[in-house]
Amino acid sequence: MDINFEYYKIFYFAAKYGNITKAAAALGSSQPNVTRVIRQLESQLGRRLFIREPRGIRLTGDGERLYVHAEAACAHLFKAQEELGASDPEASGTIDIGATETALHLLFFSAMQGFRMIYPDIRIRVHNHSTPEILKRFASGELDFAAVTSPFEAPKACRCENMHDFFDILVGGTQYRHLCSRRNSLKELLTFPWVGLGRGTVTYDLYRDFFAAHGAELELDMEAATSDLLLPLIRHNFGIGFVPERLARPLISKKILIQIPLDCKTPLRSIKLLSENRHGKSRAADTFYRYLKCSERCGPPDA
Repeated sequence: MDINFEYYKIFYFAAKYGNITKAAAALGSSQPNVTRVIRQLESQLGRRLFIREPRGIRLTGDGERLYVHAEAACAHLFKAQEELGASDPEASGTIDIGATETALHLLFFSAMQGFRMIYPDIRIRVHNHSTPEILKRFASGELDFAAVTSPFEAPKACRCENMHDFFDILVGGTQYRHLCSRRNSLKELLTFPWVGLGRGTVTYDLYRDFFAAHGAELELDMEAATSDLLLPLIRHNFGIGFVPERLARPLISKKILIQIPLDCKTPLRSIKLLSENRHGKSRAADTFYRYLKCSERCGPPDA
């Protein structure tokens, strides 16, 4: 089936805005022309792509499936166009990064800061979501890179590289100071309130299995929606919980948090970088990748 790519481009903008008039304005075209092209595309594909409504249009099931691919294709072509139009393609362009909050704090914030000092004209778009959502967006081709925290199942046909290893430690607010005098078992600590990431997150599943391996059952008294909420909840004595050691250490040194010793070792965790070669990376993304690898060889993220 030979269909003009311009049809897919017009379809992409119509789906993006959910409105024929807005799509036509973004394309520098006319409303009748956009409507005509969409009808031709639907005819050639033999599928209805949009449902017309009083206030605009919305995708059908077939339209949603097509949009996933059209969005990825247009994103790569727009980046290539931007790259070719730049005087120095290696020092300009846009990078799309999907990262969990743990990956942002332990790896990417410091890396992006150093990178922007060297390449100020390269724009970085950070997409902060849960691990499943990031993996979904990465698999659809929306992202140049995905930085997620283990454990997870990496998509097939992608490069998965270990960037940073870390351990979580158990901490509490100052009212739990009495727990730091000796090593505690998980079973002993079940009588205290626990704070953690909620069900449906990779971290919850990891610690549910960790507790089970030590003959205990994880029951959270307060579920945090994001990693950024864990430390504030714990420091205000809502409960005890696991957080990455490097993030907790400054608060421990200021005696805002206390570390609670355990009689068992917490699981080793890693930040993995996923990159996709199937769609072809932009020059800007390749430049960022080389910078990350160089930073990894030169020292740890907090060096």
